[in-house]
Amino acid sequence: MMQRRMFVAGSLSLALPAWAHHGWSSFDQDRPLYLEGRATKVMWRNPHGELELELPENPTLPADLKQRPLPKQSTAVDGPALLAKAQLPTRRDRKWLVELAPLTRLQAWGVEEIKPGTPVAVLGFTFTGEKGDPVLRAEYLFVGGKAYGLRSSPA
Repeated sequence: MMQRRMFVAGSLSLALPAWAHHGWSSFDQDRPLYLEGRATKVMWRNPHGELELELPENPTLPADLKQRPLPKQSTAVDGPALLAKAQLPTRRDRKWLVELAPLTRLQAWGVEEIKPGTPVAVLGFTFTGEKGDPVLRAEYLFVGGKAYGLRSSPA
């Protein structure tokens, strides 16, 4: 009996990380958000890279955002439409957790590991109604003067 309890407890603890991870369906893909700031923490690991992004006190949308060139991805993504619809979050959090792509995809794009202090901008999606933690799932990453598509591999 004791072995069975330990097996069940051990099995449940192995399942916990899967519960914490969320796919694209958890995010409001009809409302792209634009965030720009400095990376304060970087977790370059699987299942996907993450960074903590600190926004300025009064974030703004760049005037050239709608005209930014975007790379082609192997998955069809209407990047220009997303740029045209981009908006700032309504919540006032200064720090956001940004979920990037898996490391293999970041490597396919040639994204170098982001270091704390690096200026970064992202276009992506948060939870419906901006509920819950300030988390953004990145669709496009802008760093070092380059744009990277993160939904899929380069086309």
